[in-house]
Amino acid sequence: MTEQRIISTEREIALPAAEIFKLIADPSRHPQFDGNDNLAHADQGQRINRVGQSFTMELTSGKQRVNEIVEFEEGRVIAWKPAPVGEEAPGHLWRWELEPIDNVTTLVRHTYDWSQLTDEGRFDRARANTKEALDRSVTKLAEVAEALDAGAEVTD
Repeated sequence: MTEQRIISTEREIALPAAEIFKLIADPSRHPQFDGNDNLAHADQGQRINRVGQSFTMELTSGKQRVNEIVEFEEGRVIAWKPAPVGEEAPGHLWRWELEPIDNVTTLVRHTYDWSQLTDEGRFDRARANTKEALDRSVTKLAEVAEALDAGAEVTD
Protein backbone atom coordinates (compact mmCIF):
# COMPACT_ATOMS: atom_id res chain seq x y z
CA MET A 1 0.00 0.00 0.00
CA THR A 2 1.32 3.43 -0.96
CA GLU A 3 1.79 5.90 1.87
CA GLN A 4 -0.54 8.92 1.79
CA ARG A 5 1.66 12.02 1.48
CA ILE A 6 -1.02 14.58 0.71
CA ILE A 7 -3.43 15.05 3.60
CA SER A 8 -6.37 17.39 3.33
CA THR A 9 -9.50 18.34 5.22
CA GLU A 10 -12.30 20.80 4.66
CA ARG A 11 -15.33 22.29 6.35
CA GLU A 12 -17.80 25.09 5.89
CA ILE A 13 -17.43 28.17 8.05
CA ALA A 14 -20.31 30.62 8.39
CA LEU A 15 -18.29 33.71 7.51
CA PRO A 16 -17.31 35.45 4.26
CA ALA A 17 -14.03 34.27 2.70
CA ALA A 18 -12.49 37.74 3.04
CA GLU A 19 -12.88 37.67 6.83
CA ILE A 20 -11.34 34.20 7.17
CA PHE A 21 -8.55 35.08 4.76
CA LYS A 22 -7.48 38.02 6.96
CA LEU A 23 -6.54 35.51 9.68
CA ILE A 24 -4.69 33.11 7.39
CA ALA A 25 -2.78 35.96 5.71
CA ASP A 26 -1.53 37.15 9.11
CA PRO A 27 1.17 34.75 10.37
CA SER A 28 1.00 36.25 13.87
CA ARG A 29 -2.44 34.60 14.14
CA HIS A 30 -1.30 31.11 13.06
CA PRO A 31 -0.45 29.83 16.58
CA GLN A 32 -4.11 30.42 17.51
CA PHE A 33 -5.32 27.83 15.01
CA ASP A 34 -2.43 25.38 14.82
CA GLY A 35 -3.89 21.89 15.24
CA ASN A 36 -0.45 20.36 15.88
CA ASP A 37 0.36 22.77 18.74
CA ASN A 38 3.72 23.24 16.99
CA LEU A 39 3.68 27.02 16.42
CA ALA A 40 4.70 29.31 19.26
CA HIS A 41 5.00 32.80 17.79
CA ALA A 42 5.23 34.93 14.67
CA ASP A 43 5.92 38.65 14.74
CA GLN A 44 3.18 41.02 13.65
CA GLY A 45 3.64 42.95 10.42
CA GLN A 46 4.29 39.94 8.16
CA ARG A 47 0.96 40.06 6.29
CA ILE A 48 1.13 37.71 3.31
CA ASN A 49 0.33 39.38 -0.01
CA ARG A 50 2.35 37.77 -2.82
CA VAL A 51 4.26 34.77 -4.09
CA GLY A 52 7.96 34.96 -3.24
CA GLN A 53 7.37 36.68 0.08
CA SER A 54 8.47 34.91 3.26
CA PHE A 55 7.53 35.00 6.91
CA THR A 56 9.29 33.71 10.00
CA MET A 57 7.76 31.55 12.69
CA GLU A 58 9.05 30.30 16.03
CA LEU A 59 8.12 26.71 16.88
CA THR A 60 7.22 25.47 20.36
CA SER A 61 10.65 23.75 20.32
CA GLY A 62 12.27 27.20 20.07
CA LYS A 63 13.47 26.59 16.50
CA GLN A 64 12.88 29.20 13.82
CA ARG A 65 11.32 28.49 10.41
CA VAL A 66 11.28 30.65 7.31
CA ASN A 67 8.22 30.06 5.15
CA GLU A 68 8.34 30.99 1.47
CA ILE A 69 5.02 31.76 -0.19
CA VAL A 70 4.68 29.64 -3.33
CA GLU A 71 0.96 30.17 -4.09
CA PHE A 72 -1.12 33.25 -3.47
CA GLU A 73 -4.47 34.54 -4.62
CA GLU A 74 -5.96 37.28 -2.43
CA GLY A 75 -9.00 36.00 -0.58
CA ARG A 76 -8.63 32.47 -1.94
CA VAL A 77 -5.26 30.66 -1.62
CA ILE A 78 -2.06 30.79 0.41
CA ALA A 79 0.59 28.06 0.33
CA TRP A 80 4.12 28.02 1.69
CA LYS A 81 7.17 25.82 2.03
CA PRO A 82 8.84 25.92 5.46
CA ALA A 83 12.60 25.62 5.98
CA PRO A 84 15.04 25.97 8.86
CA VAL A 85 16.65 29.43 8.79
CA GLY A 86 19.53 29.48 6.30
CA GLU A 87 18.58 26.17 4.67
CA GLU A 88 16.75 25.13 1.52
CA ALA A 89 13.12 24.06 1.92
CA PRO A 90 13.12 20.28 2.34
CA GLY A 91 10.06 19.78 0.13
CA HIS A 92 6.87 19.93 2.17
CA LEU A 93 4.05 22.42 1.72
CA TRP A 94 1.14 23.87 3.68
CA ARG A 95 -1.90 25.24 1.81
CA TRP A 96 -5.13 27.02 2.76
CA GLU A 97 -7.86 27.36 0.11
CA LEU A 98 -11.10 29.29 0.53
CA GLU A 99 -14.11 28.82 -1.73
CA PRO A 100 -17.02 31.19 -1.15
CA ILE A 101 -20.27 29.24 -1.15
CA ASP A 102 -22.35 32.40 -0.83
CA ASN A 103 -21.91 35.84 0.75
CA VAL A 104 -21.78 34.46 4.30
CA THR A 105 -20.44 30.89 3.99
CA THR A 106 -17.02 29.65 2.93
CA LEU A 107 -15.64 26.19 2.26
CA VAL A 108 -12.19 26.09 3.90
CA ARG A 109 -9.70 23.45 2.76
CA HIS A 110 -6.41 22.85 4.56
CA THR A 111 -3.71 20.63 3.04
CA TYR A 112 -0.33 19.29 4.11
CA ASP A 113 1.68 17.92 1.18
CA TRP A 114 4.94 16.10 1.80
CA SER A 115 5.03 14.26 -1.53
CA GLN A 116 8.23 16.16 -2.49
CA LEU A 117 9.99 15.64 0.85
CA THR A 118 13.23 13.76 0.27
CA ASP A 119 14.93 13.92 3.69
CA GLU A 120 13.96 10.61 5.30
CA GLY A 121 14.99 12.03 8.66
CA ARG A 122 11.91 14.26 8.45
CA PHE A 123 9.43 11.54 7.51
CA ASP A 124 8.30 10.70 11.07
CA ARG A 125 7.54 14.36 11.76
CA ALA A 126 5.70 14.63 8.42
CA ARG A 127 3.60 11.57 9.33
CA ALA A 128 2.57 13.34 12.55
CA ASN A 129 0.65 15.88 10.43
CA THR A 130 -2.49 13.77 10.31
CA LYS A 131 -5.98 14.48 9.01
CA GLU A 132 -7.05 14.80 12.65
CA ALA A 133 -4.44 17.53 13.23
CA LEU A 134 -5.62 19.35 10.10
CA ASP A 135 -9.22 18.99 11.30
CA ARG A 136 -8.20 20.61 14.61
CA SER A 137 -6.59 23.50 12.70
CA VAL A 138 -9.70 24.17 10.64
CA THR A 139 -11.92 23.89 13.73
CA LYS A 140 -9.71 26.30 15.67
CA LEU A 141 -9.66 28.69 12.68
CA ALA A 142 -13.47 28.64 12.65
CA GLU A 143 -13.58 29.35 16.40
CA VAL A 144 -11.13 32.26 16.14
CA ALA A 145 -12.89 33.72 13.08
CA GLU A 146 -16.35 33.38 14.63
CA ALA A 147 -15.17 34.95 17.91
CA LEU A 148 -13.73 37.91 16.02
CA ASP A 149 -16.91 38.21 13.98
CA ALA A 150 -18.89 38.28 17.24
CA GLY A 151 -16.72 41.16 18.43
CA ALA A 152 -14.53 39.25 20.88
CA GLU A 153 -10.79 39.83 20.90
CA VAL A 154 -8.97 36.52 20.73
CA THR A 155 -5.53 36.31 22.28
CA ASP A 156 -2.78 33.72 22.17
